Amino acid sequence: MNNNTPITANILIVDDELNIRQGLKMFLKRDGHNIFTAGDGIEALGVLNENEIDVVITDLKMPNMDGTTLMHKINESFFHIPVIVLTGHGDVETAVELMHDGAYDFMEKPFNLEKLSISVANAIKQRQLFIENRDLQSKLAKIGAGSDKVMGKSSKMTKIYDIIQNVAPTKSSVLILGENGVGKEVVSNMIYELSKRNDKPFIKVHCAALSESLLESELFGHEKGAFTGAVKQKKGRFELADGGTLFLDEIGEISQSIQVKLLRVLQEQEFERVGGEETIKVDVRIISATNKNLQQLVADGTFREDLYYRLNVVQINVPPLRERKEDIPLFVTSMLSQISQENDKIITGISNKAMTCLYNYDWPGNVRELRNVLESSIVMCKSDVIDVPDLPPPLRSAYSENNSVVIEMPATMDAIERVVIAHTLKLANGNKTKAAEMLAMNRKTLHNKIEEYKLE
Repeated sequence: MNNNTPITANILIVDDELNIRQGLKMFLKRDGHNIFTAGDGIEALGVLNENEIDVVITDLKMPNMDGTTLMHKINESFFHIPVIVLTGHGDVETAVELMHDGAYDFMEKPFNLEKLSISVANAIKQRQLFIENRDLQSKLAKIGAGSDKVMGKSSKMTKIYDIIQNVAPTKSSVLILGENGVGKEVVSNMIYELSKRNDKPFIKVHCAALSESLLESELFGHEKGAFTGAVKQKKGRFELADGGTLFLDEIGEISQSIQVKLLRVLQEQEFERVGGEETIKVDVRIISATNKNLQQLVADGTFREDLYYRLNVVQINVPPLRERKEDIPLFVTSMLSQISQENDKIITGISNKAMTCLYNYDWPGNVRELRNVLESSIVMCKSDVIDVPDLPPPLRSAYSENNSVVIEMPATMDAIERVVIAHTLKLANGNKTKAAEMLAMNRKTLHNKIEEYKLE
């Protein structure tokens, strides 16, 4: 947004003095804003419930409901609406306290109207940023709503979503790192969907699937007769992606000669087709992904350092599933329905014991392996709930090996309880809510036990 462009906002003025309400209304209308007024906090809440208000300007002392109470109610029910407090000389200390509690600004009466106008303009910008971020979050949630696009809600994934939101609207190159099956392509889809190029082509190339000569032709195209079998001119993926985005999966597999040509495109945004002389200019954003350690490849001399830096403007590391097992229930819930429909089966859920197996397992194949496990389990399931016998053998053995504890006797009940709680927390990967479910225990009770037995 251009900071010099005036922003029209809905402003609510709350004051029990009619002349102040009318005076502020006339003044702020000159800036092009839509003005609402209220004589006290109760009337103001009615306006807030019926209208999309961007900024509230409220007096501190009013009958029925004062400004302090109103501001707290706004913070509780109308999150991220900036509140500017108008205060008398003797109430400055209260106003300062309100700033600590979330008020955007305060003005001491008699206040300077120009200063108020500047404060309102800044508050509107803050509100606008919140709305843009909220819309972006909503769009991101919709993109990840499909079962094949679910990425998880763990703290590690939340940080990745933040990076995606920041980088998506830019043209910067993005390098996505992670093991096979973690969802690198899903991340690339999210970046594209949230970008300003989402109405332009999104072309994908899996670099490891093609030989060097085929990959060169695939990326840059070729002229008729350029090589045996080139019976006509062919546009490459860079040409097809002009104005849009190109996703280069398994970028660590490309040869040195392809690296040189790719570097030129990144630097100059131009290239020639194989066997051609015409220089073709393009505007393409690059997203690349790999499961390899590119820094190590650079050190080994097999990957160009200058290309690495061109690709690695923004880096996203997608963690393996074993490091975010708290996402497993979300994956299971989203995948069960889809896979059941694909296989014409009615599966309503998964037993706690079977879910424990999923938590115990290390998932070398990550989310892709989890999906295969669920599909196998659904096919083998003889009821409507997946249980341990329905799981593939590696998952069943994980249950038998890890779902037992050894207690040396004699032992007190406290000692036994401590061992059981500690082992359950380990099975739940430290997730207290999940551990409480496994133990059929109230979460607060579990928290107290953890403190009592010093299990933190």
